[in-house]
Amino acid sequence: MDLATVMDRLAIDDLITGYAVAVDDSDWAAYRALFTPDGRADYRGSGGVEGPAAEVAAWLAETMRLFPVRQHLIVNRRVRIQDLGGYPGDTATVRADYVNPMRFESGEDFVCGGRYTFALRRSGGGWLLRSVVVEEKWRRM
Repeated sequence: MDLATVMDRLAIDDLITGYAVAVDDSDWAAYRALFTPDGRADYRGSGGVEGPAAEVAAWLAETMRLFPVRQHLIVNRRVRIQDLGGYPGDTATVRADYVNPMRFESGEDFVCGGRYTFALRRSGGGWLLRSVVVEEKWRRM
């Protein structure tokens, strides 16, 4: 693995972590900034909506008010960077599992888990999300 690929993998890991932190901290400006201008998010697999990242951010801002305490743990990240004959390209995918413990305002716990599929594109400023798809596999209240 060459240094450019290692640096890309670190940058991609930072992007995915930034996604989790933005959602957990209700930083919707940071959430929107993670996406390409045409970026989309699809939360239908967990009972949510699908659409342009800015519209989905507005939906998340409203929905996440139900959960004043939340923590997205994104693990088992499988990163695939486009291979251009031994050199990294400008697109990548990440499949990662998640566990998402949250707490309702009432104090009741809600925990869910599943898988994210992220599509990424390299831009002049680094890696950005082209799409996020959520596939919830389980939940517990």
